[in-house]
Amino acid sequence: MEPLQIGILLVTATLLVFSIGIPVAFGLGVIALVFLFIFEGIGMSRVVADTFFAGLEEFTIVSIPMFIVMGIAVASSPAGKDLYSALDRWLNRVPGGLVVSNLGACALFAALSGSSPATCAAIGKMGIPEMRARGYPKEISAGTIAAGGTLGILIPPSITMIVYGISTETSIGQLFMAGIFPGLMLTGLFIVWAIFKTWMTNKDKNLSTVEFKNFTWKERFEILPRIAPFLLVVAGVLYVLYGGIATPSEASGVGAFFCLVLVAVIYKIYNPVKIWKIIKESMKESTMILMIIAASYLFSFTLSNLYITQSVAELMTSLEVNRWVLMFMINIFLLVAGFFLPPVAIIVMTAPILLPIIEAAGFDPVWFAVILTINMEIGLITPPVGLNLYVIKGISPDITLPEILRGSFPFMLCMVLGIVILCIFPEIATWLPQYLFSK
Repeated sequence: MEPLQIGILLVTATLLVFSIGIPVAFGLGVIALVFLFIFEGIGMSRVVADTFFAGLEEFTIVSIPMFIVMGIAVASSPAGKDLYSALDRWLNRVPGGLVVSNLGACALFAALSGSSPATCAAIGKMGIPEMRARGYPKEISAGTIAAGGTLGILIPPSITMIVYGISTETSIGQLFMAGIFPGLMLTGLFIVWAIFKTWMTNKDKNLSTVEFKNFTWKERFEILPRIAPFLLVVAGVLYVLYGGIATPSEASGVGAFFCLVLVAVIYKIYNPVKIWKIIKESMKESTMILMIIAASYLFSFTLSNLYITQSVAELMTSLEVNRWVLMFMINIFLLVAGFFLPPVAIIVMTAPILLPIIEAAGFDPVWFAVILTINMEIGLITPPVGLNLYVIKGISPDITLPEILRGSFPFMLCMVLGIVILCIFPEIATWLPQYLFSK
């Protein structure tokens, strides 16, 4: 059987396995073993264990559980509530200020947690009821949080960027820097749409009388000391990374330690039971991601050993099409993959295959990481696997899934526009890492 035929069979089998709900790590591992044994023989069993654990040898992987501890420590505290409250107090007189506050809180919390579902849950629990109480429609309330939560995988420190860096041997420091301006750009696009939509809603339904809420200057300033230390930790982590002062593993360890200390000092979360809950949740999430990474190495080994990866790369590079047509095809593939698989799984499965293709076409791997991540963001708010949709549904059970989708759809278009802008102006993603790392 030809490699490409085996590849089609393997992809079909993988989708069937995932459709029955099997965990991603086990699904990848089972498919890899079955195809390896069928086409290479049972003798390949001698390399399975070595290949699996080779996926976890990279020292940078230590940064993943550390950043997860950092994010869960923040998510387990009232920090999200304080971020939301602070922005609401400062932006309350801006047209659509409450929606803007929610998006801003999502962006800041994303930088603290690095997790989209955590951002969705932390900000949505306060933001959705408050928006609805002030007269905002269900669609705007739900869509704003669902889309704002996706920023968690783009704005650094981002777990998906770390996974991409490990999978493609790309500098994690450069990837973090590359995500800053695109993350701000997407936040800006979201805010512009939210303000326009709110203005139209106010015009149609006369909601302007219920949108504003007065705060004194004392109320605005008194909350800042509770959130500023966390933002300083994130800024410090990014500074030591791009400054070459510390490795990602070292920076993440220090960041996790300081977040635990700040949570204990500011929010009095020093009860051993509560601290253990943070550690336990971090271990569960870390184990899940590390298992996916290890299984993906086995999956990638199978693809390479059966010459599937090389055949796909040769086919793509042999196509006599413009490189932007090629990039369009890759984006469509990533969008479709995002409908069915979580971001980490897509990255570890596809990045090693796509990297030689995009490099042969003359694209920057760091720039492509941002494009890939935005595609993964769209996947987070599209069914059937759109995780953020179900987080919102869990927060507000009375909002139907179609209503959440209708509210999220304009933000999906904003993300598509963001990809187009990055294709026209790639310097938005590449300028900062090139400037900082060329010194």
